[in-house]
Amino acid sequence: MVAVQLPEAVRSRRLLLRRWTVDDVDLLAAAVANNIEHLRPWMPWVADEPMARSDRAAVMHDWDRSWRSGGDVVMAMVLDDGVVGGTGLHRGRDPRCLEIGYWVDRDHTGQGLATEAAETLTGVAFSMPDIETVEIHHDRANVASGAVPARLGYACAGERPDRVQAPGECGIDCTWRVTRARWAALRASQLAAARISGRGPRRRPMRPAGR
Repeated sequence: MVAVQLPEAVRSRRLLLRRWTVDDVDLLAAAVANNIEHLRPWMPWVADEPMARSDRAAVMHDWDRSWRSGGDVVMAMVLDDGVVGGTGLHRGRDPRCLEIGYWVDRDHTGQGLATEAAETLTGVAFSMPDIETVEIHHDRANVASGAVPARLGYACAGERPDRVQAPGECGIDCTWRVTRARWAALRASQLAAARISGRGPRRRPMRPAGR
């Protein structure tokens, strides 16, 4: 069965999450260069930086081919027309599951942007008819990353030994998981609480967005 193509752009309350394309090669290079030491403890791919422009373009061509064939979507987090991080939806061995990844620019941490992006992409994932679970993985030492799924109501699905791939890692992979039914219940509870308080929902519903 051919996988359904994942959405290439979506808006949240503050963010535009949109697919990186090869036209963004210099924009991505600048965003990464500004965050090398900030990301080095947790992101294995930082070991390949600085990357030649042609090599980065080749990587982005691979992202494009994968997305067009129903694979991963790798996205920029955009706030007020500036890149403030990266995120995406990734397919694994289970065709009914998507994984969310994220990183936030060093000057924009502590603002809830990773949580907002992950919440939005969880909704995007469950808008796909074949998806039943969404997962977030992080190394146990990366406490900030683990706070995101916990805040959103994901359940801790266990820990397992993993290969250390970045300097800050301890080699224990933590898995957080939410099912379609659990996510629907969480959203219903949130909306009910908002109606009682008269404040409206905490976040806007996701909506598609063009480039």
